[in-house]
Amino acid sequence: MTDARTDDLPDAFAGGPLDLPGWTHVYSGKVRDLYAPDLPALGGVHPLGDVVLVVASDRVSAYDHVLSPGIPDKGVVLTQLSLWWFEQLADLVDNHVVSTEASAEPGDGLVPDVVAGRAMICRRLDMFPVECVARGYLTGSGLAEYRANGEVTGIALPAGLVDGSRLPEPIFTPATKAEVGEHDENVSFDEVARRIGDADAAALRDLTLAVYGRAEEIARERGVVLADTKLEFGTVTGPDGERRIVLGDEVLTPDSSRFWPADDWEPGRAQASFDKQYVRDWLTSAESGWDRAGDAAPPALPAAVVLRTRERYLEAYERLTGRPL
Repeated sequence: MTDARTDDLPDAFAGGPLDLPGWTHVYSGKVRDLYAPDLPALGGVHPLGDVVLVVASDRVSAYDHVLSPGIPDKGVVLTQLSLWWFEQLADLVDNHVVSTEASAEPGDGLVPDVVAGRAMICRRLDMFPVECVARGYLTGSGLAEYRANGEVTGIALPAGLVDGSRLPEPIFTPATKAEVGEHDENVSFDEVARRIGDADAAALRDLTLAVYGRAEEIARERGVVLADTKLEFGTVTGPDGERRIVLGDEVLTPDSSRFWPADDWEPGRAQASFDKQYVRDWLTSAESGWDRAGDAAPPALPAAVVLRTRERYLEAYERLTGRPL
């Protein structure tokens, strides 16, 4: 792999949570940091209601490890692509975004300027404890299950499928949410229904497949294969007391979805992808010297891997939206 430098790239927001005036850090995931409004500074209530600030960092994870350094602009890509997809899906399902308006004034409750472009003010949701996964193509953990028993989360599939095969129709293959550092576990639809109830399970399945169907068509028109995607939903109660299911978190980004260039799709092998595959490939190569089965943390990423990964995220955004970041 050729040498490269990242000196000319913007500073990555790759560390831990930031100190954001007007907001209090309450939680960090692998990539996102969550903040609650500083209500005393706002007179006891936020002008937009019961909201949180969601900030997408430039952190990058692979094989359940958060790696160093981050990928410059990654958080901006994730946020802006999510916002674009929320617009494309608005007639199918409501989403949690309230505002992205930024300000330098800490007492107005808006997005702080320092994280503008990578942050959203969102409605606080009561999240379902389910990762809602739709698959239109066979790969990843679904492929591993299929090779073992011809099924994915209890759904029987035709014989003879290979890595990258298009499925006869998209399938809903949910998983349980895992803590940072743990693996999500694929589960059956019946297990989801047992945990959250038949009606909610059916609603999540139908919404997930509707979102995938819309997004798969849009992506295909732009020369991109949407192999699979992971969605998260929660509920809110409206002023009329009605409980509604809302799409939350990120949506249809290279972190939550597998995007492949359509002109390079070839079942029977691993596909080129618009995501952090360069990171995964380097980590599992002899060059990294890292033993995935061992206890040692992964080594720092070389500049060339960082640069090429950044290019793939930017290309995904530009191909899908038709505009530069």
